[in-house]
Amino acid sequence: MNPLAEAWRARGQVVRLCNRKIFTVDIPAQGTEDLPPLLVLHGFPTSSFDFHRVADGLAAHRRVLLFDMLGYGLSEKPDVPYRLAAQADLAIALTASLGIDRLGLLTHDIGDTVGGELLARQMEGGWGVEITDRTLANGSIYIELAHLSAGQLFLLDLPDRRLDDDTLVDRSTVLAGLAATLGPGGAADDEAGAQWEMIAHLEGHRLLPRTIRYIEERRRNEGRFTTPIEEHPSPLTVVWGGGDPIAVVAMTDRLLRARPDARLHLLDRVGHYPMIEAPDRFLDALAAAPG
Repeated sequence: MNPLAEAWRARGQVVRLCNRKIFTVDIPAQGTEDLPPLLVLHGFPTSSFDFHRVADGLAAHRRVLLFDMLGYGLSEKPDVPYRLAAQADLAIALTASLGIDRLGLLTHDIGDTVGGELLARQMEGGWGVEITDRTLANGSIYIELAHLSAGQLFLLDLPDRRLDDDTLVDRSTVLAGLAATLGPGGAADDEAGAQWEMIAHLEGHRLLPRTIRYIEERRRNEGRFTTPIEEHPSPLTVVWGGGDPIAVVAMTDRLLRARPDARLHLLDRVGHYPMIEAPDRFLDALAAAPG
């Protein structure tokens, strides 16, 4: 196994949540625990591994909780329809199992949408936690502004079912699709290799035509996910790779019009994965966030 991937696997454990085997990572505060726990929600088609370069920095003064969503990373990957509500159920089950009723949220990509569902439930009284602070990273929070990649459009054109073989989606096509979302610095070869291992674990790459359906769900229910992102009263920080070709900067402009009190950290020459491409700048932005 790729050394980076193996090191991340060693930091976590597989637990049973919602009757599924889910990979989780629970990092204690590295110093004085001054802030409530932070729940981190990753993006598509990757996993919690996206945060391996910043996880310890995030845990400087708070406990950090990460998990791989169903169908992603080192979690179970059943051949079933994938729904955003089910991913939110996992987040709720994880925090409940740990007895956590006060937390911050850090979300990216599909995690932004799952986070929107969690915020909606909390505002409706269906999730009994206090959300103390939020950080939002690159994701299609306004789907009509998204510039979907050729790879995403290709997957959406496929039937919503598990692929029979590797001829349509293989290592080279997946990594090329990821590379196209990055800024000019790109990612190191060992990073790319680890990302592929996480995606291909349990043949997860064959499920990409299923897991990408969250985009269609977001289109159908835009208000369900975006309205709470705009309106939840917790302090909001936005950390955004300014060179993202998919979740373009125009999304932050629109969000700040709806939420003028939000703090924006726009990272130039950084693409869709700021926590991978510019980990130090990403952490500096979060360190400046209210907590």
